[in-house]
Amino acid sequence: MTTMTIQVPEALEKEHDETVRFLAAKLYEAGKLTLGQAAEMCGMKKWDFPAILAKFGIAYFQYTADDVINDANAIR
Repeated sequence: MTTMTIQVPEALEKEHDETVRFLAAKLYEAGKLTLGQAAEMCGMKKWDFPAILAKFGIAYFQYTADDVINDANAIR
């Protein structure tokens, strides 16, 4: 991992861990991080991270309707 510094409003200073978890969850949702990378970003185990996703209303499985259609077509 590398360290990146970002500027956030002072109101988030007390919410450091929560902000990092939110960013990791959103990056996972966007497909920018794997589950393991997102968990590592938060300093937690991979199997604990789905609870963070649930907290932010993010699906654990990033499988779209298009993915289902493509898979069904590939089977034919």
